[in-house]
Amino acid sequence: MNKTRIIVGISGASGSIYGLRLLDKLGRRPDVESHLILSRSAERTLFLETGKLAAQLKDLASCTYPVEDIGCRLASGSYPVEAMVVAPCSIHTMSAIAAGITSNLLVRAADVTLKERRKLILMVREMPLHLGHLRTMVSLAEMGAILAPPIPGFYTNPQTVLDIVDHSVDRVLDLLGLPSADTKRWDPKAGYETS
Repeated sequence: MNKTRIIVGISGASGSIYGLRLLDKLGRRPDVESHLILSRSAERTLFLETGKLAAQLKDLASCTYPVEDIGCRLASGSYPVEAMVVAPCSIHTMSAIAAGITSNLLVRAADVTLKERRKLILMVREMPLHLGHLRTMVSLAEMGAILAPPIPGFYTNPQTVLDIVDHSVDRVLDLLGLPSADTKRWDPKAGYETS
């Protein structure tokens, strides 16, 4: 069976739980192969926000790569992958992707994803946004990236922080064409339903 290859990049922005939950959900699917790139800042943020070590996160991925490994297979368009998600995506990483500054593997893999016309989803985690941020987002959208900030919907009546996180992660899985079986979806009669 051919597996769907998804690159998951995790930058140092607050919200490392988004990358953690995405890897967890992708890891439950036998039809998916996840490729993790974790920045050094992300390792620190992960520990500060969740108490988890980088090794624990890496255990959730099929393959992992050092962020400095600019010559690995993910840096080449000849290596076929379906899509890439940066979860969370810092403003620094978003800006580097938009400018084509490929100084590390995370940004290089995103650049390759764009140039090969593959799906690039950026869970940009910042607020408020100034005009420079917004112009950078427009530029990325014009290049073909999908901007998917983790902004929760509350029609699902979330009871926990994890419910709120999963709302955004499940929307990203929908964008990947890999819907989660337990996603709560809008139903105008009931308010929401589980798919």
